[in-house]
Amino acid sequence: MVRFLGGKTTLFILIVLMLFGLNVMIFDKVSFIFYPIQVLFSTVVLPIVLATILYYLLRPLLHLLERIKIPKIWGIVIIFLTAVGLITLLVFLVLPFLKTQFWKLVDEFPTYFNQLILTLDSFFSNSLFAPYYNQLDINAAELLDSGLENIGQMIADALGGIASGLTTFLSALTGIILSIVTVPIILFYLLKDGENLTGYVLKLLPPRMRDDAQTIFTNADRQISAYIQGQILVAICIGLMVTIGFLIIDMKYAFLLGVLAMFTSVVPYLGPVIAITPAIIIAIVTSPFMLVKLAVVWTIVQIVEGKFISPQIMGKSLHIHPITIIFVLLTGGSLFGVAGVILGIPGYALLKVFFTHFFQLLKVRYNKYEVDVRMHYERPDRDERE
Repeated sequence: MVRFLGGKTTLFILIVLMLFGLNVMIFDKVSFIFYPIQVLFSTVVLPIVLATILYYLLRPLLHLLERIKIPKIWGIVIIFLTAVGLITLLVFLVLPFLKTQFWKLVDEFPTYFNQLILTLDSFFSNSLFAPYYNQLDINAAELLDSGLENIGQMIADALGGIASGLTTFLSALTGIILSIVTVPIILFYLLKDGENLTGYVLKLLPPRMRDDAQTIFTNADRQISAYIQGQILVAICIGLMVTIGFLIIDMKYAFLLGVLAMFTSVVPYLGPVIAITPAIIIAIVTSPFMLVKLAVVWTIVQIVEGKFISPQIMGKSLHIHPITIIFVLLTGGSLFGVAGVILGIPGYALLKVFFTHFFQLLKVRYNKYEVDVRMHYERPDRDERE
């Protein structure tokens, strides 16, 4: 049986798997030793991720400044000063307006929700589904009244939960503040020496591995750069189109809903659903005709984004099937929450670059030891390997 399954090769694979499992079991028993490493990783990962995203966004601007004969250090200083000015402008001019709209929407949202429930109850009671709906014996008015009676207890419970989690919140807030403070420092050195980082790493590797490592680094850099820059540009375009469209149809909270659409659009497929939900509630309560206008605006935005903006900006640089994207989003969200949803796609793209190149090396090795030429893998093109 062993000879039938591959002989010595099968035994070798079984021994490797057994040793791997033994290592996992041992490390699980002494996991407390790695707790400081876990704390270090959880502390530095957020500022590094934020600085990396900003690095890929600002690197093209730095290259543009270098092309017009501005030294790199002075280019970085100009970028930082411009960023500080834009952030100050945003804080003092834009945020107060959005904050006012946000708290106004929070105050009015229970009223919108109650009116939505009553509207849906009236619709189902007078529609073709009335016989089936009446069998459910749902009284929307009583349901809302009971909800209003219990709202005080709900608020008290919520405040109790907030009080019990205050220590955790302060700890997390401290970590976020420290991360934000360290991001500019990390970003400065990434802009200054980021392009030399690959060379430093390659020098640490054996000479035989450097060509393959260089290919992996180049492809990974291209994938991440295209994804981050493209996703941010697409998000800005979606936010502008949604805001302009909502202003044209006279939708309430147009600016706030446009900003929400911009931020949620960085999550493929799930983001548009999150962004359109509050707009649908407001439109249904406002008037049926507003719901029609909302549908028209949203359809136009999705068509323009899907047919013109994304293909031109994003292209097909990631080469990831939509079903795979959905599975990655679900898995990343289950494992790491919001961070997993946002970083799942670029993380998968990096892993895909590595394993694709590794599989190409396996095929080359297989062809080397396969005597029958007819059983060889087809030689990959240069473009595929790059």
